[in-house]
Amino acid sequence: MRNLIPIYRNHEQVFVADACQPLVEAVERKEVRLQALVHGHYPGQQLPDGELTGLKSVGYWDAKGAQTWGLPWHRNEGVEVTFLETGTVGFSVDVREHTLQPGALTVTRPWQMHRVGNPTVGASKLHWLILDVGVRRPNQPWKWPHWIMLSERDQKELAAILRQTEQPVWKGSSEIGHCFQSIARGVESGQEGTGISVLTIRINELLLLLLTLLRKQEVRLDESLTSSRNTVALFLDDLRRHPQHLELEWTVEQMARSCGLGLTQFNHVVKQVTNLT
Repeated sequence: MRNLIPIYRNHEQVFVADACQPLVEAVERKEVRLQALVHGHYPGQQLPDGELTGLKSVGYWDAKGAQTWGLPWHRNEGVEVTFLETGTVGFSVDVREHTLQPGALTVTRPWQMHRVGNPTVGASKLHWLILDVGVRRPNQPWKWPHWIMLSERDQKELAAILRQTEQPVWKGSSEIGHCFQSIARGVESGQEGTGISVLTIRINELLLLLLTLLRKQEVRLDESLTSSRNTVALFLDDLRRHPQHLELEWTVEQMARSCGLGLTQFNHVVKQVTNLT
């Protein structure tokens, strides 16, 4: 497993995400079937350059029996949406533990540590989508890829809901389940024929269905989640929880830049959070 670089360490906008090595090894042992299209280091078939930019990974695994592996604590390079079609799977976000049942929908943001399996994965079919919206911190505005066809108003509303609520598990709709199944067929088509077109349409449909679902939930938004204070608090907590990160030669200027803040503002927020300079 590759070592995780802290999500806020972006002196040169460097960010290393989990590479799903346990899943890769399970596929090699023929314990699980994996179908995925990807950009970058995620396991699966590489998408052509310039096609579906910002789509880091889309696909599914199909584990017919109990597994000897799980995905340990990690973060992703974008917002991740998963849907459990069959089976039960342990799922943890931050300090919260869940047992996903068929029809469960999860949403995790780039700054949220999460794991799949408790500690291993049971027989299950899990679909996922990881979409890079150009952020690594809670206080950054989201930038949807150019091929997302939702109206500007819908894009802003969906981003606001996903930024200002961090509920990780929802009850998915049957429409979302059918959409993920259609996406899976597009993934299986790969780069051949109309596979890319199918994915473009279906992923847009999925985002619209997700927005519709969240609207029905009447989600209460918390603007403090996108504040500079929350960003700095998460950064400092990351350092405390992972002492190896302190081995990096941080300067105050680098810390401020990693939080997307000017030096004066960073010092002010740190004082608010810790009562220390």
